[in-house]
Amino acid sequence: MSRTSRRRAVLEHPAPEEIDLFDVLHALSDPTRMTIVRTLSTEPERACGTFPVDVAPSTLSHHFKVLREAGLIHQREEANRRLTTLRAAELDERFPGMLTAVLGAYERSPGAR
Repeated sequence: MSRTSRRRAVLEHPAPEEIDLFDVLHALSDPTRMTIVRTLSTEPERACGTFPVDVAPSTLSHHFKVLREAGLIHQREEANRRLTTLRAAELDERFPGMLTAVLGAYERSPGAR
């Protein structure tokens, strides 16, 4: 099968009511994933390969998967790109103030990039 005829796997996202706080907090416990979330908190949408992180593409894919499955991000295919957005409104509805508090705490932490 040629590379152009292969279909990418369907991206699955949890419904807002299925988002679990412990999954969200686990996803946010990694500095690379926090950088992704922090970047998305200031930009509405971004292509996957354009985040300011220094990891291999396969590792970055893993981080996106963890964030997506936890319900923090939404990804969509557009031609040969995958675009990523933060599910901030859905998260704030489910866990009011949590994302703002975590991002604020991260910004104040000594290890924040």
